[in-house]
Amino acid sequence: MLGGMAPTKRPIGRKLLAHDRRFGVRYVAGADEAGRGPLAGPLVAAGVLLDMEKLRQHRARPLALLNDSKQVDEATRDVLYRAVMLCAEKISIQVFPAHVIDRDGLHRCNLKGLRDALWALGDADVRLVDGFKLGPLAPPHQAVVDGDTKSAAIAAASIVAKVTRDRYMHFADAWHPGYGFSSHVGYITPLHSAAVRKIGPSAIHRLSFAARCYGEAADEAVAATA
Repeated sequence: MLGGMAPTKRPIGRKLLAHDRRFGVRYVAGADEAGRGPLAGPLVAAGVLLDMEKLRQHRARPLALLNDSKQVDEATRDVLYRAVMLCAEKISIQVFPAHVIDRDGLHRCNLKGLRDALWALGDADVRLVDGFKLGPLAPPHQAVVDGDTKSAAIAAASIVAKVTRDRYMHFADAWHPGYGFSSHVGYITPLHSAAVRKIGPSAIHRLSFAARCYGEAADEAVAATA
């Protein structure tokens, strides 16, 4: 410490970019998802391709606050979403609605979404994915544990996936009033559970999820679609 002053912390976005630069390549792709846990709404997987040669000095400044989407508030995520849209070479988004999750299973949808997100980005020198190995159907990639806190490309994908999904759920609040989707974006809360018990599940609820709040209403809905 100099002159009694604490050292200035390096912005997290620069640390994430430094991680991806250490591969020594030009194009780094990252993939992440949002919406594994909610009771309602889609699963969204996103892929982001960064050109590390372009993201230098002032061109990288919009990403200075880049972080895992779970570590920043909604206003900051919106700012970062615009920054990623400005700075990314390519972006891909894959959406799996509730009825597809019910039909195919959450984990299968998650792996397919991340695979398709990476494939849609085209050629990349390095492909990174948060946490999961995606199997032989995926392009060559590396799984990074807690990757959205380490890699700029993965963190950028987490922002895109989260903001895309949250915006969908805000629209869904108008299509399916009474559930409070704008406040909890489909996750289980006391308000959400009470609404489902009172009026039953909506068309965007995941009926394959075992949740106490469903009860007989969900059983009847499942029987009607069988």
